[in-house]
Amino acid sequence: MGWVRTHRSSKAVDFIALNDGSTIKNIQVVVDAGQVDEETLKQITTGACIGVTGELVESPAQGQASEVKCQTITIYGLCGSDYPMQKKGQSFEVMRKNAHMRLRTNTFGAVMRIRHNMAMAIHTYFHEHGFFYFHTPLITASDCEGAGNMFQVTTKNLYDLKKDEQGKIIYDDDFFGEQTSLTVSGQLEGELGATALGAIYTFGPTFRAENSNTPRHLAEFWMVEPEVAFLDQEGLMDLEEDFIKYCVRWALDHCKDDLEFLNKMIDKTLIARLEGVLKENFVRLPYTEGINILQQAIKEGKKFEFPCEWGDDLASEHERYLVEEHFKKPVIMTDYPTAIKAFYMKQNEADGEGSVGYHGAKAPGKTMQGTDVLFPQIGEIIGGSVREEDYDKLMAEINQRGMETDKLWWYLDTRRWGSCPHGGFGLGFERLILFVTGMQNIRDVIPFPRTPKNAEF
Repeated sequence: MGWVRTHRSSKAVDFIALNDGSTIKNIQVVVDAGQVDEETLKQITTGACIGVTGELVESPAQGQASEVKCQTITIYGLCGSDYPMQKKGQSFEVMRKNAHMRLRTNTFGAVMRIRHNMAMAIHTYFHEHGFFYFHTPLITASDCEGAGNMFQVTTKNLYDLKKDEQGKIIYDDDFFGEQTSLTVSGQLEGELGATALGAIYTFGPTFRAENSNTPRHLAEFWMVEPEVAFLDQEGLMDLEEDFIKYCVRWALDHCKDDLEFLNKMIDKTLIARLEGVLKENFVRLPYTEGINILQQAIKEGKKFEFPCEWGDDLASEHERYLVEEHFKKPVIMTDYPTAIKAFYMKQNEADGEGSVGYHGAKAPGKTMQGTDVLFPQIGEIIGGSVREEDYDKLMAEINQRGMETDKLWWYLDTRRWGSCPHGGFGLGFERLILFVTGMQNIRDVIPFPRTPKNAEF
């Protein structure tokens, strides 16, 4: 039982390629003349759902080891000529408009099976390494990243909003009694888990109301966020490299047929690139050295769209240059300027204004223990850091940034009572799928993408 990929007819015999979604490979059904009513056969077109009873035999022709010699056919659902996923090639843009049907194509079947396998790899890795799967809330009153690009959650009547004398919305009568949003990250709550259970990981949906239409951004996506107590910067980099290599190795071991199909149809360098990740030790590169490399490349004639001075947040083009052209292997970039990273990251003790390499910085003298993994084709695939465990230092950074602490009192308590060194990272699940499948747009590695002006299906 399955869906028809192709149907070829001749006077003597019909060949139907049938697929049930469990594999990229079809089963060929051979229907001899007179075995099935001719009018019934004519109705069976690409996309039709049928069941076949017959004898599984060794195939005399090339292309498949076995085939089904048909005895009877049952039709479950027919497809007319307006079926959008015809055998002819479709652009990915057209398929996104028909996301409810694109899952039945060979390409998206392969991507979704790999997506499943990557989820299994993630759960298996952390389970085998003593991590506990920890569920953090999707609805939150705090903004983990401090960016403010969050979707609000409310039961209030939007046509009759009560406001105070300053014109601010009153949330006393809202469901939670305060302003709440969909989470951008489970990290802060994950830290609470790590300081109780030792090592945890979250794996769930996150939401960012960023008006971005790039091939690398979604409004709803899945994040994997481990947090580990008593972990230093070297240990965190070891964890990041070991974890992502495990996932890539799992794909090569468990998704061979789908990867070979994508290697042939989407990206002819895919399998070689995946194998290359396993062969190389990741480069561990301080941000300052990375900036020096990029500035030297500019002197030698390399053109970048975005500026590249110490203190700038690196763009994807900069990250990919380092990975794809300079080192030709994955890079873990460390020790970013504090000013371009989140408030909770641990600062390096040795920093000081006028330190070597910090001339002309936008915010000189302070770097933090970040550990971002940069991959070919993708740029940043993991963002991580050691977290600041000292209460006074964390409060000083929060005050420096002018942040409000009323929503973070519970987070700050972890630094007041039994604080410990700890660190962790966030992996954008869809970015991992992009890398493993060779697909070029993040909207094509999630079943039903949520992007600006698009919440279909």
